[in-house]
Amino acid sequence: MTTDMIAPAAAPEIKSGSAHHQDVALAFDDFARTFDAFRQANDERLGQIETRLAADPVTEEKLARLDRALDDAQRRLERVQLESRRPVLGGAGPEREAPARTEHKAAFDLYVRAGEAAGLKTLEGKALSAGSGPDGGYLVPQAIEAEVLRRLAAVSPIRSIASVRVISAGQYKRAFSKAGPATGWVAESTARPQTDGPSLAELSFPAMELYAMPAATQTLLDDAVVDLDAWLADEVETAFAAQEGAAFVNGDGSGKPKGFIAADKVAESAWEWGKLGFVSTGAAGAFAASDPADCLLDLVYALKAGYRQNATFVMNRRTQSAVRKLKDESGAYLWQPPAVAGQPSTLMSFPLVEAEDMPDIAANSYSVAFGDFRRGYLVVDRAGIRVLRDPYSAKPYVLFYTTKRVGGGVQDYDAIKLLKFAA
Repeated sequence: MTTDMIAPAAAPEIKSGSAHHQDVALAFDDFARTFDAFRQANDERLGQIETRLAADPVTEEKLARLDRALDDAQRRLERVQLESRRPVLGGAGPEREAPARTEHKAAFDLYVRAGEAAGLKTLEGKALSAGSGPDGGYLVPQAIEAEVLRRLAAVSPIRSIASVRVISAGQYKRAFSKAGPATGWVAESTARPQTDGPSLAELSFPAMELYAMPAATQTLLDDAVVDLDAWLADEVETAFAAQEGAAFVNGDGSGKPKGFIAADKVAESAWEWGKLGFVSTGAAGAFAASDPADCLLDLVYALKAGYRQNATFVMNRRTQSAVRKLKDESGAYLWQPPAVAGQPSTLMSFPLVEAEDMPDIAANSYSVAFGDFRRGYLVVDRAGIRVLRDPYSAKPYVLFYTTKRVGGGVQDYDAIKLLKFAA
């Protein structure tokens, strides 16, 4: 490992609340203006196609340029919104924390800065938890763990819409009935028919180990002004979110969570439990040439009403770029930007979540998902984030091997539907 790959991070910049609000407002205004320009250029392109049977190359180039600018504006808006929601760790003050938590935080700070582990060994010994050994490292204070999980919920797209359960064991098991409960109507005096026993099966969600290894210089660690809690949360947030996002979408379940795209799939007309149903676009690797938006309508109504009221579209940025150009029969765009800052974009009035790990549009790809992910996908977090300090492997930098255990998988196969780009 070379030292230029692990350059130390600077201390996080702190902005005032008013400055953050101003940044969000400016980013939102820029996003809205860019979308208006994009809509005008696309209307011009569609008008040229209707009159000339082909769009002007200059107009196509202009539209592509505006599409990229719209993506950039949306990324800026998402970034400043995320920054505005980040509180300063430790802002509540030690006087408001329980004595045990204050003691753990002080011992952890000493371990991170100087490598002194005696305090943490004593604390974790009292809690009947081995400070090292099979688990490796030491538990971070609860404030840091809570902040890391809160930030992951904001930046990890699938986690933000899925159900999340914290477990204390290495695996979460859930029983379900394959055929549903046996029910029926009976009159007051009629005999009650004997019912069959329920047919139960079990879903298992093991927690897999996820790690990040941020680096810092000893000078940074010696600086008493630097908030090491915030620094560590900042460093592992992006790494954890990127790995989680990929696994929750495409993970094969081997050493990582099982992603919903990796589940068994079947045409919606032949749907059965244990498989995700899909609807086809009518063209290989593309939307259909005529009435391209019809497949999205079929996808929406493939979902039962009970799931549809809380449903969300999931796709990556390139697929969203193609969807932005679609209109309904009245000429209105199906994709709409957020009405106010802090809200998601919508597609056919349903929220749209951008997950970069979703497949690009290609022949037989499943590039769009739609469903109630709160009921359809479960994320399990094993309680506790551990840190192991390593001052030797990459001198003069100090590495912090940070691990958390997380799992995931489909828990309701009727709650998520996919769009297949195939004839």
